[in-house]
Amino acid sequence: MNIKEVARLAKVSTATVSRTINGSEKVTAETAERVRQAIETLKFYPNTNARALGSGRSSLYGLIISDITNPFFPELVKSFEDVAVQFGQEVLIANTNYDPHRMEVCVTRMLQRKVDGVAIMTSEMDEHLIDEMSSRRIPLVFLDTGTPQKGISNIAIDYASGIDAAVEHLSSLGHTAIGFISGPMDLTSARVRRRAFTNSIKRKGLKLDRNMIEEGNHRMDGGHEAMARLLDKEVRPTAVLTSNDMTAIGAMGAIFERGLKVPHDISLIGFDDIELSAFTQPGLTTVRLSRQEIAKIAFRALYDVKENASAKGAEFTIQPTLIERKSTGPVAARRGGKHPV
Repeated sequence: MNIKEVARLAKVSTATVSRTINGSEKVTAETAERVRQAIETLKFYPNTNARALGSGRSSLYGLIISDITNPFFPELVKSFEDVAVQFGQEVLIANTNYDPHRMEVCVTRMLQRKVDGVAIMTSEMDEHLIDEMSSRRIPLVFLDTGTPQKGISNIAIDYASGIDAAVEHLSSLGHTAIGFISGPMDLTSARVRRRAFTNSIKRKGLKLDRNMIEEGNHRMDGGHEAMARLLDKEVRPTAVLTSNDMTAIGAMGAIFERGLKVPHDISLIGFDDIELSAFTQPGLTTVRLSRQEIAKIAFRALYDVKENASAKGAEFTIQPTLIERKSTGPVAARRGGKHPV
């Protein structure tokens, strides 16, 4: 099946078929409808690559994520694609696995496919890659790591408010010995969350014990190992806040392996509110970071810049919210029990 057969059936020129496919305003509504009916009858699928070459638009948006095995990112991908479909656009997904070389490969793929914009939902990206895309006037939007400027937007997460809410919740339950499991310190987002935790502890007038801060890797195995190290301390925390939900789920496993209970012996809070967190036993108290909100803002930031050449990059802020479930409770001593040390 080719464009000539579509033109013959619709009784128009091949140029008119091409204009219709590309959404040209030069084609009347009646003619465009006749062409679309011919396309549907013949089951003709336009060559989108050829369309991109002709129009300079691919109707394709890139989405770069860090770790496809972390449920946070598939949930983000789904939300981003849902918004893109509403606008008749497609999505090219790339997973870096926190690897700088893979990041470069991902960016190369985006350039080769002539994407109309890229949402960079990762913690790190080399400046030369940003410059490469910016020089080609490809709109960009970052998650918490970008600097707004022409063609570049940033979605800032108010980690301080989210972690403040978590610390306040634990403090209200009588916890003063609060531990923290961070992500890997070579990631900006992990350093930001750790700094937000230490600042929050100080603001609440609680004692900051750096011996109760351990580094994980944003995955379950890292959370398990970091929690095991905290449990080996001479003085254990009565509550632990983690850098993300995957870390908290791994930590929960380590606690159970020691014959301890959540929250009776140790309260636990995650960060992100992935879907799985509601179904752990007990359900995980966590700080919700809405993937739907991130995706909607990210896509619209790219789409608006592409549709309006005069549009400037912008800064958007997302406020996390605390979701209370069953993994947090009063400190053991307040229930008449003795907390293990």
